[in-house]
Amino acid sequence: MMQPLRNLALEAATVGTTASVLGWDQETRMPERSAAWRGRQLAWLSGRTHELRTSAAWSEAIDEALQGELTPRERATVVEMKRRLERARRIPTELVEREAELTSQSKHAWAGAREDNDFPRFAPMLEQLLELAREKAERWGYDDEPYDALLETYERGASTVAIASLFDKLGPSLREIASAAVERSASRPFTLPPGPYPVAAQQAFNREVAEAFGFDFSAGRIDATTHPFCTTLGPADVRLTTRYDQADFTSSLFAVMHEAGHGLYEQGLNEDDFGTPAGEAASLGIHESQSRLWENHVGRSRTFWQAWLPRARAHFPCLGDVDLDTFMRHVLRSDFSLIRVEADEATYDLHILLRFDLERRLLRGELSVSEVPEAWNAAVQAAFDITPPDDRRGCLQDIHWAMGGFGYFPTYTLGNLNASQLFAAACREDSVRLAVEEASYRPLLEWLKTHVHEAGATLSPPRIIRDATGTEPDAEAHLQHLRERYLG
Repeated sequence: MMQPLRNLALEAATVGTTASVLGWDQETRMPERSAAWRGRQLAWLSGRTHELRTSAAWSEAIDEALQGELTPRERATVVEMKRRLERARRIPTELVEREAELTSQSKHAWAGAREDNDFPRFAPMLEQLLELAREKAERWGYDDEPYDALLETYERGASTVAIASLFDKLGPSLREIASAAVERSASRPFTLPPGPYPVAAQQAFNREVAEAFGFDFSAGRIDATTHPFCTTLGPADVRLTTRYDQADFTSSLFAVMHEAGHGLYEQGLNEDDFGTPAGEAASLGIHESQSRLWENHVGRSRTFWQAWLPRARAHFPCLGDVDLDTFMRHVLRSDFSLIRVEADEATYDLHILLRFDLERRLLRGELSVSEVPEAWNAAVQAAFDITPPDDRRGCLQDIHWAMGGFGYFPTYTLGNLNASQLFAAACREDSVRLAVEEASYRPLLEWLKTHVHEAGATLSPPRIIRDATGTEPDAEAHLQHLRERYLG
């Protein structure tokens, strides 16, 4: 790549990751009264990053690079940078700053409203966020509906119509599997010994597992927050977060496995390409494939717990003599849960289908903000035959709308589909499969680095899946995985 473009990309990445540091602090350590000023800081930094990435110098550097001699990887990187430039130039800096300040304030308002179970307190912010999302969609343009433009932010090349068609086809099979899994789980119940499972012991165990997966703690750390997440603050600075339940150590553990999967992807990207598409994730659907693969295909497997249950007993003596077969009934328990992040594999995607439908209706103006709680509860009742007793466990449970993330939710199910397809392909190689069966994960991580991480965003998400697995992206591997694990 031409050096002037590289220098500009590093400058923009420096400003952008500085904002990420403040965002991480906002979610983990920031005092309550600091929210207003933090919003101003984030707005200013977001504006400066946008100005850099849409400047004349940036455009000229891209054009100059495209006229020079480039490797195929460099050319793919610069072409993607040009696509992003054209999209970014449709959004004025003023809007970027307004959005950054609004989302900073709205996340704070959401946290308070969720804590107090007070949706009307958050509703005015949600109105503003929706108006802003529609404004961005109109500026970007779309083929069929505003949701298309927002979805493109997270899943390059995806369309709302295609996602809706996929989900319509998936829905009946997912509901059939979920119902059977819930019924089977209810027929053989098991409750973990009551504990307590001390937070310090959970932290130690979580770290052991993350290190075994390959997460590099010299370039990352784990902290506590309300809503678990992973964020990258620099080429060697990946932050994971989780939350702790002293009645169930697996709650924080599976969150750490999930976020460590994101973190392994970030740590697997080429540091020399940081700030450019070659050093960034291909999409959220690919990113989510990594987290769901490590959390579910590895972390909820019998082979994993055959090796790790003895270590869990060492950390948590209250587990006593719970045997592997009995413990696996806890790991693979299935129930219709109100809370998405606590949902099991067999029922999880139904939460995403529900949110996708509500988001589209909100963006099209078919559903008003004031109607959200009632519509949410009705959708949950239809999907799970239960009704949220309050908005904290209903429409206020997720942070995504508060951070302006309309169009984000479908990528979770795309991630599940991708994870199943990638894991099946990886395990077709004897070296990977045999190592996983022995609870050794380096070969699997190396396979993922080679087939997923190294490409960065130089290839489209479908191309990454096709090249890695030999087939087009589809749902069959995921449905087969669910049937084998929960109904077999």
